[in-house]
Amino acid sequence: MASILTPVALTQASRGAKKIKEPRALGLLEFGPNKKPRLIPIEILYDGQYYDAGAYKASPVPLALWSGTVYEGFQSGVSQGLFTVTGALENPETKQWLAEGTWLPADMIAKKSAKKPVSAEPRGLNDDSGPPVLRRAATAEQPKPPETPPAPPVPAAAPQPPSATSAPPATPSAAAPQPATTSAAAAPPTETAPPEDPNRPTLKRGKPAPKPLEPLPSAEASAPQPAAKSTAQPQAPFAAAKAAPMQLIPAISDADGPDPQSYKYDMKPDDENQLRTKVLALAADEVRARAKQLSAATTPSSEPTHKPGQRAKSAASHPPQPVFTDVQFRAFDLSNSNEPVLIVTAAARLPQSPKANAEPSQLQFLVTVVARQDINGDLHRVFSNVTDTDHLDVLPQMKFIDAVDADGDGRGELLFRQVSDAGSAFVVYRVIGNQLWALFQGAPGT
Repeated sequence: MASILTPVALTQASRGAKKIKEPRALGLLEFGPNKKPRLIPIEILYDGQYYDAGAYKASPVPLALWSGTVYEGFQSGVSQGLFTVTGALENPETKQWLAEGTWLPADMIAKKSAKKPVSAEPRGLNDDSGPPVLRRAATAEQPKPPETPPAPPVPAAAPQPPSATSAPPATPSAAAPQPATTSAAAAPPTETAPPEDPNRPTLKRGKPAPKPLEPLPSAEASAPQPAAKSTAQPQAPFAAAKAAPMQLIPAISDADGPDPQSYKYDMKPDDENQLRTKVLALAADEVRARAKQLSAATTPSSEPTHKPGQRAKSAASHPPQPVFTDVQFRAFDLSNSNEPVLIVTAAARLPQSPKANAEPSQLQFLVTVVARQDINGDLHRVFSNVTDTDHLDVLPQMKFIDAVDADGDGRGELLFRQVSDAGSAFVVYRVIGNQLWALFQGAPGT
């Protein structure tokens, strides 16, 4: 009986073994004025754990930036194209990695696919010329045409005496380089690829790029620089990346990921304006609360406060209304539940009062509010972040980038860039109920 139970036990143990998924990397594509993309590695999810993509398996180049790794860019869950890494460079000051590569937009991929139609049925299936016949290659029994035609008879007077017009030395001199060319083509390459660990995790890889791996060129440099100035080249790409505003597209590299789906919440223009107004009202409350907090911190304790009366009632009935600029409103259906997640980011200023402390009114507030509308149409505040230009060292600004499937479960997460005086870092949040849960928190860098 033991000989029968043992294989069963082994089968059950093999079925219950945990299957480790391939790593899933998240990066951010930056498109500058020259439309040339650069990739910033953010995080890698492997075996249920999140790692910093700029440091994971760095020997010395991180795994996320190995040459030939393919990333697919997404905007609100919709594919925008493919990015193939061709080179990587580390900033010596901040230790931040940046990758260069080739970008193939989605429309060009569709055109290439359309140029190669695939027949739905085998060729010759509907031919009426009779039953299918195998086409065999010519055998030795079949007569073959002569490879060279027979030479005509040469008359006796045909011998060619040496003359000045003929150039017999030209033939050996022209044929002399052929052996060198043949030997050069047949010579094996001297460089060999380093041995790879067969058990190492791999990202989505593509065909190697046709051009060789080379350092990242600066967007401002139009002519090649001499090799003697190579020590100053590493800082050029990072300086060029900050010179102009970038178009940001999240990118995913996963060898076995889910099918992409759109996270955009479609609604009518009137409904969008109503939701935008409601979320801006929540943002106005957050700005006023922040301004009140700063006023209380800057007001001397010896200053007498007004007595409760008509002034307090009028201030409560007519609170100052912030003036919003650079308003960006986004709506997503992250879990396909028809419950939109609303995000608004804006800059705000409060109107200055001649009798009040002028310091908070001079500040420019930076506000980010995330809200969720339930199935009954009620709006719930999920997250708020309000800071100002003078206190970024204490309270960082949260810049929203886009919704992206960071863990590959088909649901969307929210990608933010946290900006402070110490630098910037990326944060990935998941919306659970009326709260945001941080899945990944990067280290600040520049």
